[in-house]
Amino acid sequence: MTSFTRDPAVLVLEDGTRHLGRAYGARGTTLGEVVFATGMTGYQETLTDPSYAGQIVLQTAPHIGNTGMNDEDPESRRIWVAGYIVRDPSRVVSNWRADESLDDALVRDGIVGVSGIDTRAVTRHIRSAGSMRGGVFSGDAAALDPEEQLRLVREAPAMAGRNLSAEVSVATVEVTPAAAGVERLGSLAVLDLGVKRATIDNLAARGFDVHVLPQSATIDDVRAIDPVAVFYSNGPGDPAASGDHVELLRAVLDDRLPFFGICFGNQLLGRALGLGTYKLPFGHRGINQPVLDKATGRVEITAQNHGFAVDAPIQGEFDSPHGYGRVEVSHVGLNDQVVEGLRALDIPAFSVQYHPEAAAGPHDANYLFDRFAAMVKENRAQA
Repeated sequence: MTSFTRDPAVLVLEDGTRHLGRAYGARGTTLGEVVFATGMTGYQETLTDPSYAGQIVLQTAPHIGNTGMNDEDPESRRIWVAGYIVRDPSRVVSNWRADESLDDALVRDGIVGVSGIDTRAVTRHIRSAGSMRGGVFSGDAAALDPEEQLRLVREAPAMAGRNLSAEVSVATVEVTPAAAGVERLGSLAVLDLGVKRATIDNLAARGFDVHVLPQSATIDDVRAIDPVAVFYSNGPGDPAASGDHVELLRAVLDDRLPFFGICFGNQLLGRALGLGTYKLPFGHRGINQPVLDKATGRVEITAQNHGFAVDAPIQGEFDSPHGYGRVEVSHVGLNDQVVEGLRALDIPAFSVQYHPEAAAGPHDANYLFDRFAAMVKENRAQA
């Protein structure tokens, strides 16, 4: 049973907009970038996705928490969102797999939330004005002077320019062996910028011995495991603030190691190739984002969470400014024509802006792990 309260809470946006509601989860103050996620299911996977670090997540689906939380579906070791905004939290947990309520999980991990506000109005405001800093104030903090609350919000760091990889990455190398019964391809170096469990499982299922490396890894650390390929994960923050990860990736490309990157990894491949990145007005978050695969003409419904994108020409081939040969945009977002994938034509490297592992679904893009394994086999055959 979810505990319900009428304790007040308030959401404050940096433009001075205020929304009064009820305390949900832990009590206190939390600050971050307010973003909205459009998935109608999969809230546990969203909450435990490290890509959401530093962000106060608003769920556009009105009813949240009815299936509770379980010990099988988390994507990482904890809840990472900076705060949580829902309209109607479920009063009862109604699923046989549930181990605890969502409210209890938020309290356990210290996540300050707010419920009972008009989430549709907040979403429409962000779509018009763009993502912005915000704060949730509950408990004693709810009674702070409104001007003091607004001051705290406006003094919080903006997402642009932030490097959050060290906050979410593993501290030491973790290894997941290739799944039993599949052809073993060799060691895969995964740079953990906020990797999800489902990603590791998908790579192991394709025959990789998955070595998850801390985000501080050097090219010598990568070479030490004699990898057959390198993978960059999803993760939070501004790709323009991840210069060390870009330099590492350039060394990987110089070694002609096959490379696959997703989400943040797509942005870092773009920067390694010499392209720029920019901040989107309100980003893409949810499990219903349509993407065109230019090679096949197929439209995929994808899971996404990103506030930045690669700046590249959508049509035709172009030369990498950093000398890695020809490149093309392989996938395009159909809602706003944002770059959703890159493919290098003269080196073994490609990336997508979305999440092909999509633990909560959809699974339209899961084939990309097979494409990666095929690229590694082809590269090995040509060596």
